[in-house]
Amino acid sequence: MLADMRRRPLSLALILGTAALSACTASPEPAVEATPTVGVQLFQWPWRSVAQECTEVLGPHQFGFVLLSPAQEHIDGEAWWTSYQPVSYQLESKLGTREEFAQMVTACNEAGVDVIADAVINHMAGIDGGTGVAGTDFTHYDYPGLYGPDDFHTCTLTASGDIENYSDQQQVQECELVNLADLDTGSEKVRDTIAAYLNDLTALGVAGFRIDAAKHMSATDVEAIIGRLDGEPLIISEVIRGGGEPIQPEDYLDAGAVFAFQVAKDISGVVPGGAIAKALEFRDGEVPSDQAFTFVTNHDTERNGQTLTSKDGDQFRVATALLLGIDYGTPVVYSGYSFSDRDAGAPQTDGRIDDVACAEPAEDPVDGVWLCQHRDVAGLAEWAAVVGDAPVENLWREGYAVAFDRGDRGLIAVNDTSTPVTATLTTNLPDGAYCDAAAAPAPTGTEGRCEEGPFVVTDGRVTVEMPAMGAVALHLNLRAAG
Repeated sequence: MLADMRRRPLSLALILGTAALSACTASPEPAVEATPTVGVQLFQWPWRSVAQECTEVLGPHQFGFVLLSPAQEHIDGEAWWTSYQPVSYQLESKLGTREEFAQMVTACNEAGVDVIADAVINHMAGIDGGTGVAGTDFTHYDYPGLYGPDDFHTCTLTASGDIENYSDQQQVQECELVNLADLDTGSEKVRDTIAAYLNDLTALGVAGFRIDAAKHMSATDVEAIIGRLDGEPLIISEVIRGGGEPIQPEDYLDAGAVFAFQVAKDISGVVPGGAIAKALEFRDGEVPSDQAFTFVTNHDTERNGQTLTSKDGDQFRVATALLLGIDYGTPVVYSGYSFSDRDAGAPQTDGRIDDVACAEPAEDPVDGVWLCQHRDVAGLAEWAAVVGDAPVENLWREGYAVAFDRGDRGLIAVNDTSTPVTATLTTNLPDGAYCDAAAAPAPTGTEGRCEEGPFVVTDGRVTVEMPAMGAVALHLNLRAAG
């Protein structure tokens, strides 16, 4: 799973021949070994719910890892962004207690799912002072037992002390991001303090870290902090590519991987226009595939209008299928909650996020319900685990539909039109009957994936009917029985 990364909705079947209507089965002895790689960001999910989801959905459906929201103590408040304003490094937050966090990590690891923590290490809080959710009193530049005024940058480059020009590298990395107290990550004391916090998480079984706002720290500082960490945790830096800006994702590759924001923007650009075959060409600059973590949306882009989101309905589902189908990067699917106010936090009661109860799918869900979007593509996560890094072959395109093999392990066909598309495709899959991995969302497992009969490969050819604004996905480990 992640150790390897460090180195590197429904459909109908058109039956060929005389194959009988059959049940779908995942063989107890799969044809090929699957390596879970697809991750899921469970945004603002509390620890107890993450543990349950790892056990009941993520592990059984071969998701490789789960990306959490920040675990440390933060400022009080209902807005989602309060989680990104640290007060201390205690593992006490509105998402749960330290004990619940530890239990969650253990449960996920036992389910075969690695845990990636969201590390907010560029800054502390952005308010004058107060009391954190675990009872820690603080002021803007004084955090008892952690940091004092000398541990922060003092920005004199702008009148406000905030970043005003993203073309000025010094401003971006030493001035404050919307008043957030900017840590002097060039300080040995600060580096040691941050590393101690991250090592505490590693000791609990965390496999890696999303480095929040990495762009706002020099690459040298990030590398120095990473060099103090125990073991070899996966590092994924948040570095948004900006045209004409001096700070770029490539600068942070020596520290590990980066999030490929450009891929999200590109997919969101082509799907509404139907030119989905272009997704096979998407890359994020000079970032190698094994260091690029791709996504359609995340918690920030979901709110700033830069990418497709679940509010885009069918287009979002098509984009997600493409993301999981292409051979660039490690895909991370997003799962959050419905909102109309971009500041709105997850459903919560008395300062604690509510346990997750997935809402029934709806075209226009009411505010404040858990959407659990990742469950709709659980079968595609399984498909991705089977195809691994196999290359794209046998590319077929017609209008706004595209299909291709991934080596001889799997085939995916995606339709970006409002009507079904039928095509007879050349495939590397061995002759036999296959079920549609995309047909049944979690947690139903393999049930229902051959309800309309199997897809039959004969002499390297298979006929499929792609649903309107949907996908079909076949792989070696999901055959039709009988």
